[in-house]
Amino acid sequence: MIPNILSIAGSDPSGGAGIQADIKAIAANGGYAMAAITALTAQNTRGVARVALTDADMVAAQIAAIREDIRIDAVKIGMLGNAAIVEAVARALDGLGVPVVLDPVMVAKGGDRLLASEAVAALSELLVPMATILTPNLPEAGDLLGREAARDAAGMREQGRALLALGCGAVLMKGGHLPGDAVTDLLVTPEGEMTMTGARIATANTHGTGCTLSSALATEIAKGHALPDAARRAKEYVARAIAASGELSVGGGYGPVHHFHAVAGDTQ
Repeated sequence: MIPNILSIAGSDPSGGAGIQADIKAIAANGGYAMAAITALTAQNTRGVARVALTDADMVAAQIAAIREDIRIDAVKIGMLGNAAIVEAVARALDGLGVPVVLDPVMVAKGGDRLLASEAVAALSELLVPMATILTPNLPEAGDLLGREAARDAAGMREQGRALLALGCGAVLMKGGHLPGDAVTDLLVTPEGEMTMTGARIATANTHGTGCTLSSALATEIAKGHALPDAARRAKEYVARAIAASGELSVGGGYGPVHHFHAVAGDTQ
């Protein structure tokens, strides 16, 4: 059975991140994508020009409409924007009982803040404990903990354990911000740790990689893969999407990854 994945996130009209990236990644990995939109943004590959947050009650209403009619097999949470939306999402998901992948979207690739500073505490208190797995990059992990971002593997490991202590089921620390020719991500669970290392791909086409990874991960978990295998599959999918991104010609800044690289040849 094809799993139904609900993404709760903001919209990116350029198609590289947010809801648009989530839908592509879910579909490319064999899921059926649904979406509750938390924000409209005016952005492209060069940056974010404007953000209009959805009314919190409307976010909750979108989730309720899906819950009352459609089976949900996993949830991916991305950009939320403010504390009211965080609280509304927490209430709307209460009792759902499915895997939740929480990508704590706080700052856009170009540096624009996407989560109000005062909402960080609400995210930590309400949604992190609901998460099956949390997927922060290093600046996001530091932000959640009220610390500077980790600067090495030891710091990444320590902060991963600290985030796990906040109550989530597992943490996938994304190590792309660390220097080096390889990119190492760290999966931290109560049972132990697993590293996943891949070659760094020389490209500026990394817009939406966090959204893409978390959506692929939610889909792989919903398909029944154990967390370590689901994380490995999601990471490999994103690596292939980045490697194929040169086949696209989208914008003049941080371009998108090629979500449908596996089927693109069939359309030519």
